[in-house]
Amino acid sequence: MATSQDHSGAKIQPAFLWLFHLIAAVVLNKFLPLPLAFPIIFKGLGSLILLLGAVIAFSAIGRFKFARTTLNPHAPVSNIVTGGPYRFTRNPMYLGFASVLAGFPLTLGSYWGVIVSPLFILLMNKLVIRYEEAYLEEKFAEQYTSYKSHVRRWI
Repeated sequence: MATSQDHSGAKIQPAFLWLFHLIAAVVLNKFLPLPLAFPIIFKGLGSLILLLGAVIAFSAIGRFKFARTTLNPHAPVSNIVTGGPYRFTRNPMYLGFASVLAGFPLTLGSYWGVIVSPLFILLMNKLVIRYEEAYLEEKFAEQYTSYKSHVRRWI
């Protein structure tokens, strides 16, 4: 998994993968609605999950901006970010994306976001995170492996 270029070599942009799954959840709900009862409380729960996910993702983005490093997995990273939400998860942006993916459809009365979220997480692990982690281990060595040993990938 070692890389000779100065970027992760992720196979897809995370935002595109997230957007694909979000659109899939909305389209599936329109053309293949699930015949399950939907308690009104789930809409409120969806709003809470959506809001929490957005806060986590934007907080993580702010940390990257403050550290003056790139958000783009196809560009060189200048620093490892370990503060803010990165104290609890190595991937708060992706955790935020997954939360919004699950929460937004719930606010619309659909379970599809919750159903497609595990696929999103699986694909993020396979197509993005494994490449990012290999790159960070190669570039930052002990600094990253020490961080990685203390902070979980997701939650």
